[in-house]
This record gives sequence, structure tokens and C-alpha cells, in this order.
Amino acid sequence: MPRGHYTLHDPYDRTPLGEEHFHCAPGPSGWRYVAQTRTPTGDHAGSVDLTLDGLGRPLRLELHAASWRVRGGALDGVTWVRTDPTGEHADEGNAPAHAFTGTSPAFLVATARLLRLAPGAPAVRVRLLALTPPVLAPRTVDQSWALVSRETHAAEDADRTPLTVDAYRVTALDTGEQHTVHLAGDVVLSAPGIELEDLESPPSTFP
Repeated sequence: MPRGHYTLHDPYDRTPLGEEHFHCAPGPSGWRYVAQTRTPTGDHAGSVDLTLDGLGRPLRLELHAASWRVRGGALDGVTWVRTDPTGEHADEGNAPAHAFTGTSPAFLVATARLLRLAPGAPAVRVRLLALTPPVLAPRTVDQSWALVSRETHAAEDADRTPLTVDAYRVTALDTGEQHTVHLAGDVVLSAPGIELEDLESPPSTFP
């Protein structure tokens, strides 16, 4: 079970946004990622709890940020309930999207798991529902993903399995902006605005 923490920053000016302390693992239903987020000063900022089914679809999502809460899952696209900080109002929504996305590294792993791309295959278009802090406002975004390379690195310890690193080219279809995401199993090694600072055990591999 990988356990560690990421630092998050603005991908353009590198303003620190905080940390995400996580653990994740494959399970009977697919894959689960649980994390607590902190501000740059160390205060609690929110949490992430995402479970995927065996096909990589979001079976259950619970996201907290600045007293806002979103619960959702895959149903007729994606369906969610967003609750305000007072708890007096709840807005329900549905969108013809494939999955959720947001600032958490969990969503990059989830999208890659959903698409299951092969190296060198044509890019695939995917529609995602983005939940953006600080109020978890929902909006749909269209991206294309391509798995541009897959490299296997020998482990320093002979008793450990080699590490396979996938490099994805992700394109925002509304602006044409491109960036690269490096994944090893269910851990993000690098991505815009995300740095892996600590990892206590090797990434899990998907069957």
C-alpha cells in the first residue's frame, strides 16, 4: 500500500498551495485513494476519498475543501451532490462526463486507469467533470490523453520488482495547452503543480 505525500503548487508561478498526505491500494472493487490536504502553513484544508471500480470508473467520490463537500459517482455519466458550508443547501448535478478531475493527484491516476492506453496508440478524447477549489465549483472539461512512452527501470534492491514509468501527453482541448504526466502504477511521479516528496513503499501495479 503506497503511502506518502505530495506538495502542490501553482503550475505557472509555483506559488505553494499545500500538501496532500495519501495512501492508496488496489482492492476487491478496484482501487481506493484516501488523502488529507493541508495549507502551506500546515492547517487542515480538506480531504479526498476516491474509489474506482474494476473498469476505472468512479464508484464513489467524497471531496472536502473549505467547508464545501461533494459526493458523487458514475451514474448516467457522473452525478454529484454539492453541499455549502452552512449545510443548509445541497445542489445536485449530472453531466455526460466519463469521470471526475481536480487538483488531487488521485484524478490523474484515475483517468489513466479509466483509459488504459497502449504506448504509441492514438490519443483518446475524454470529458471530465472538474471540481475546482476553494469552493469545488463543477465544470466540464475536454482533454485528450496519449501514452507516449513506457520505460522500465531496474530496482536498486534486487529483491524488488522493476519500476515501470508511463509518460502521458495531456492536451486541454479548449486551449490546446499540453503537459506531461509521469505515472508509476498508482503514484504520480511528476505533473504540473505536483511533486512527489515522500513515498514509504513502492507503487502498486494494476492487474
